[in-house]
Amino acid sequence: MNPILNADPAELAKFSELAHRWWDMDSEFRPLHQINPLRLGWIQSMCVLQGLQTLDIGCGGGILADSMARQGAEVLGVDLSSKALKVAQLHALEAQTPRVTYREVSAEALAQERPASFDVVTCMEMLEHVPDPASVVQACATLVKPGGWVFFSTLNRNGSAFLQAILGAEYLLNLLPRGTHEYAKMIRPSELAAYCRRAGLELHATQGLGYNPLTRRYALSTNTQVNYLFATQKPLDFQ
Repeated sequence: MNPILNADPAELAKFSELAHRWWDMDSEFRPLHQINPLRLGWIQSMCVLQGLQTLDIGCGGGILADSMARQGAEVLGVDLSSKALKVAQLHALEAQTPRVTYREVSAEALAQERPASFDVVTCMEMLEHVPDPASVVQACATLVKPGGWVFFSTLNRNGSAFLQAILGAEYLLNLLPRGTHEYAKMIRPSELAAYCRRAGLELHATQGLGYNPLTRRYALSTNTQVNYLFATQKPLDFQ
């Protein structure tokens, strides 16, 4: 596989069909809007975004990119869904979001073009949708400056994750469209940690993210059985 084409056409088509609903708080993207303050706060607990060159890989309609720009970061959001990017650009214009731009380019292609260019790289809810997640992790490591931070979030692969993220969220609670996730593409924390080590990233913190169906609220937790986040850093002496 050509690493610069590390994308699943079916996945791109799936999200492109929903692109116009990215900023509808009651749409299929409602969970992303609900968890965004949590993941943004967690990122800011590791590094203050004000003034930092920040890259959001797999930005979709720009939910995280927009919020990071509003915290003072200089943000570039990249994705391979042209429809989602158009929605992100339109929202930035309508909301007058400062310091955010968007571009249709893969992580791997951008890594060849702009190595060691960003203080912070985020890749949220994206790794479980590409054929080769390790290639994306390597691209993130290439794109971040020595001493910079790379944040990931994805889904674990185990029985609990299948029951909650697929059966529960997609079929019983209808929180997500059916077919949003494929069990085989989910990534165990040990696997993601191995990808990070091979890419030269040091794992500093792991955080779980859970959903309470009774309160209909998401919260950060120590339980990484389903959704989890990684905070990694590129060593200052990286060669």
